[in-house]
Amino acid sequence: MHVLILGGTTEARQLAGLLHGVPGLRLTSSLAGRVAGPRLPPGEVRTGGFGGAAAMAGWLRAHAVDVLVDATHPFAGAISFHAAQAAAAARVPLLALRRPGWAPVEGDVWHEAGSLAHAARLLPGLGRRVFLTTGRTGLAAFVGLNDLWFLVRSVEAPEPPGPARMEVLLDRGPFDLDGERGLLCRHRIDVVVTKDSGGAATAPKLTAAREAGLPVVVVRRPPVPEGVEVVADAGAAARWVGEHLGRAATPPAGG
Repeated sequence: MHVLILGGTTEARQLAGLLHGVPGLRLTSSLAGRVAGPRLPPGEVRTGGFGGAAAMAGWLRAHAVDVLVDATHPFAGAISFHAAQAAAAARVPLLALRRPGWAPVEGDVWHEAGSLAHAARLLPGLGRRVFLTTGRTGLAAFVGLNDLWFLVRSVEAPEPPGPARMEVLLDRGPFDLDGERGLLCRHRIDVVVTKDSGGAATAPKLTAAREAGLPVVVVRRPPVPEGVEVVADAGAAARWVGEHLGRAATPPAGG
């Protein structure tokens, strides 16, 4: 049985670790290739896009993929919808592995935004020194906010265009609470912008912002394609794959 994991996330690597070496299972992880020197999962790895839903469906057929797990980032964009279309076309079972999103707690001052553009519209009324933690893409949404100063944190150098007044901090999580407290204080941050990525690796910034009484603009994650089953952790995804492995190993009645 051939399992394809659309990965690049911590959860995708965890799932690959759980499945690697299982008898009767071939494992392939697919990475987008947008980050230099990614953390590689165990098993076979392919790098680069598929070229759309139709091409992905062709890849699934050509490589005899039995089940597909979409463990991409919650904000990966079109890939999840391409995966749903490709899985349907190739008649391959599909599971989405999505870490739970963050939820506000007492003391949080959150402002929800439906997009980066919406987040940009909220900022002038919230602060002047912005800690922007939405990744290296999408900075064009903040162009024109010339009265604001931005500290942009990303794993790799952000893609232009970006805000006129911007300092870039290249760093990779996980981040600890003391470090986030110091960063907010050192740069005199008065508003934080983040995507609702979920997980523990970058959550300390939310705690630091809460302690400092700072507003946080939280960009809501896009929905999983309709009809796709969703689980919240690698263990549940591994059990789902195991169930399908068992079905594939069971001959049909009368066979």
